[in-house]
Amino acid sequence: MTSSTLFTAGNTPDAPRSDLPDLTGALARDLLAIGYTVDGVAAFLGEAAHAALARDQLIPALIAVDDAVAADPAAAALAAVVGLWLLAEPQTAAALDAALPSVGAAGLGELGLVEGAEDDLVRARVDLRPYGWDPSTDEEGQPNGGADLWVASDLAAHQSPGVLRRDHVLGIGQASTTLVQVTARRHVARALDLGTGCGVQTFHLLHHAEHVTATDISDRALAFTRFNLVLNARELHLDPEDLGGRVTLRRGSLLEPVVGEEFDLVVSNPPFVITPRTAGESTADQFTYRDGGLPGDEIVAALVRDLPSVLAPGGTAQMLGNWEVPAGKEWSARPQQWAPEDADVWFIQREQVGPEQYAETWLQDASEGRDRDLYRRSYAAYLDDFASRGVTAIGFGMIFLRRPAAEAGPVLRRFEEITYPIEQPVGPHLGAAVERADWLAGHDVEAAHLLVADDVTEERHQRPGAEHPGVILLRQGAGLRRTNLLSTELAGFVSACDGELTAGQIAGALDALLGGYEGHDSGAFRQRLLDDVANLVRDGFLVSA
Repeated sequence: MTSSTLFTAGNTPDAPRSDLPDLTGALARDLLAIGYTVDGVAAFLGEAAHAALARDQLIPALIAVDDAVAADPAAAALAAVVGLWLLAEPQTAAALDAALPSVGAAGLGELGLVEGAEDDLVRARVDLRPYGWDPSTDEEGQPNGGADLWVASDLAAHQSPGVLRRDHVLGIGQASTTLVQVTARRHVARALDLGTGCGVQTFHLLHHAEHVTATDISDRALAFTRFNLVLNARELHLDPEDLGGRVTLRRGSLLEPVVGEEFDLVVSNPPFVITPRTAGESTADQFTYRDGGLPGDEIVAALVRDLPSVLAPGGTAQMLGNWEVPAGKEWSARPQQWAPEDADVWFIQREQVGPEQYAETWLQDASEGRDRDLYRRSYAAYLDDFASRGVTAIGFGMIFLRRPAAEAGPVLRRFEEITYPIEQPVGPHLGAAVERADWLAGHDVEAAHLLVADDVTEERHQRPGAEHPGVILLRQGAGLRRTNLLSTELAGFVSACDGELTAGQIAGALDALLGGYEGHDSGAFRQRLLDDVANLVRDGFLVSA
């Protein structure tokens, strides 16, 4: 890392200014005073309009704002701010001066948040919306306080005309919130937010990491992150005059800015979208928030292979990604090729779509459908690109990596598909699953005293009049909400797991009860049963007493 990768600029073109902490602090106080928070806006708009806004439907919110002001003129202050930034409706300078008296319309302009429009109106240059989370606890049971924040990003497709600019800085989207939910939180000394965008992952890391390094290839993205850190300095326990005390911003591609360093936790929502490459294209031709500039799924492959190199012993990385599924291959074929042999690896595929649906999703994402000719050319390019590599489907999911501690080797190598709804946030459950893998690696299941986990229920199905059930299922009510089909002997084992007997003793009793017939192999029976028991422990159906 060289000093040239450090990003400290407070006045980047076409981005909010972060070198005016007094003015930014005044804005934060004004926003809080009028209730421009997640809960405040939800109450102001009402449940239906707020839900519609989450779907990028503005009209119900516009109607709700008009109704609120008509019913109570005192609501005009919050209405002006909601209209300006969430609904992209120009406002009068007088209305903004009244709503935000400490900063006013002139201060918003100085910060780069608004600009003049026709008829003496002021319009938003950026999206600035409330964001926050409720208090929780981390893996170690330590409290993670809640937060009321504001996040600045570029105006989204539904807020502005035309195709998005190529260096568009994405706001709070489904991918970023998914990564927030799947990250297993624990107190760490050093964390890395790789591809920070507007800084959402960094905000969460600051609540359980002593220091966060945030990187991005885009100057504008880093400028938005820096502004957001200064704006939320009080809530994030930062000194706006000395951000470097807890946060370092670095410019660069992938792992280049942190080569030779080690982190306890890495999170990344990288530019994983598989986009057709063209001869002679430059970075300016790519949507930097989603296009990694490499062919196919190579950017995800590179990160999976290389991330362990920046992990401290015992350090973990969690990221999102796409992967290509070639014709006639299992979805996990390519991820298994990338997985380092000397690291713990866990892929969970959450969705799989065909090339056509994939193209439609990302063309719509950038509003390219507003230009019919461009849409047709781009759609054909997507299909040709996938066909050139024999790709018939594209998977999306989450990836967990861990560098084993110095005295231990890898214990986890899983590639599984879970497409049904799971409990969110699932991060604590993923962390617990890794702990169970460690426990299995260090303990003899046969000697363990086991209990059925609190969220597990049993389900039995049988034909009318049948003496015994034909199907016995174990179901989890929390976490990944797995279902396990039980054999008769495994069902008997689970029913006996009250912590009194060891697994070996229960297996022995079942062997005596169900065996004894000609050709019965007691050793094989016990081993098969105990292997199945280990799988139930691994998946959280059974826990150590």
